[in-house]
Amino acid sequence: MGLKDFTVKTTLNAVLNKAFKSIEEDPAEGLCKIAQEMSEKLTKVNFGGENSPIPKLEELLSDKNSKWPAFAASIVKDVDHNILKGFVTDLGYEAGYKGNIKRHELMEKEQCNIPWAILFDPTTACNLRCTGCWSAEYGHKYNLTYAEMDNIVKQGEEIGTHFYLMTGGEPTVRMDDVLKLAAAHPTSEFHLFTNGTLIDEKLCDKVLKVGNISFSLSLEGFEEVNDSRRGKGTYNKVMKAMDIMKSKGILFGTSICYTSANYKVVTSDAFIDMIIDKGVKYSWFFHYMPVGNNAVPELMPSPEEREYVLNRVRYLRSGACDKLIFTIDFQNDAPYIQGCVAGGRNYLHINAKGDVEPCVFIHYSNCNIKNVSLLEALKSPIFMAYHKNQPFNSNYLKPCPMLENPQSIKKMVDETGAISTDYSSPESVDHLVSKTIPYAKAWDKKANKIWSEMEKGTWKVTDVANQ
Repeated sequence: MGLKDFTVKTTLNAVLNKAFKSIEEDPAEGLCKIAQEMSEKLTKVNFGGENSPIPKLEELLSDKNSKWPAFAASIVKDVDHNILKGFVTDLGYEAGYKGNIKRHELMEKEQCNIPWAILFDPTTACNLRCTGCWSAEYGHKYNLTYAEMDNIVKQGEEIGTHFYLMTGGEPTVRMDDVLKLAAAHPTSEFHLFTNGTLIDEKLCDKVLKVGNISFSLSLEGFEEVNDSRRGKGTYNKVMKAMDIMKSKGILFGTSICYTSANYKVVTSDAFIDMIIDKGVKYSWFFHYMPVGNNAVPELMPSPEEREYVLNRVRYLRSGACDKLIFTIDFQNDAPYIQGCVAGGRNYLHINAKGDVEPCVFIHYSNCNIKNVSLLEALKSPIFMAYHKNQPFNSNYLKPCPMLENPQSIKKMVDETGAISTDYSSPESVDHLVSKTIPYAKAWDKKANKIWSEMEKGTWKVTDVANQ
């Protein structure tokens, strides 16, 4: 660790320690003082330079008329301080600042995408048999070894990537290896997308000891809807897991796939209030993707339903809303990051067989991490096609090469010779886009209207649920 690196991390830890104490004594005044101190001290050690997030953070935390001071205070109150410090230093400093500098230097040198985050699947194994999920059929067939996962993280850290997300299968099936991995890489944050049913006090105690693991628990809605797909009793197991995690001070949120069937329920006041009460601090919302030969296109939201979610998620996230939660919309938030994040531009996916895919929803690849380096994978034909063609649309409400620009994914797969990596039933790109072409045409008019208003500054967030 260099002198500057040591100085910044020491300063950041000192500010955080003081923040915890000040906020506990007087949340409102404590946040204002800490916001000012963060700006003063971290600016002196050049934390982020011109791109430092600190001035904006100071503005948000000092605004007593918004929910953000109360939200920040709730996190300090509810989340274990060692976990919180690890989260801030690993994501804020290692990934957000130091890692980003290295990433951008390499992107310029190598002329390819370098990811801010890497999503990988430790296993295809799962303890549930959810309707429509391939894991129910493939069970324990594929796994990344601990050595392979460790190598992915080692290579990632070398190129500036310090955020690792895991899905599956069910990643907590491999929890011993996940804990070992997190302990071996204390400058990186590990985030698990989990069904939550294997989380207990013993697991949480181990997570507290490691300090750099967070979770997103999958939910489809309330008990009846959730259990109709995931199995009877699953909802109550997730509720119990949340209660344990809240009592232990674990940092966690929810992962919600919104569809034409559940979009209003999972964004409703009643549902959001429930998960906040359970201890949820953030919620990811993912648009249903019709990937796979057995996908159900009817579950894709209509243009009006997608617009409803766009409004609702942004309202819930706004300072005007008093609900203490941070909401993220994987599809509709693309304007904030100028389009598609996949193909290594911001993230990539490695499945349990080792296939390196541009996106968790795009099951086509030219290479396997067991045979090539991470940098070689980023220079493989399909990844270079992403690098060359991003953004896929100048309207950032149409970011995806599969969902809103199906001609793009077909062209890239055809020209690069990428093959289907689907475990159970390989899907041709022609079959995939046959489901998304009608969707893209339907969304086009609505997306163009909203985007035009956004560019003019006339589009306003509406609390559609309470009109």
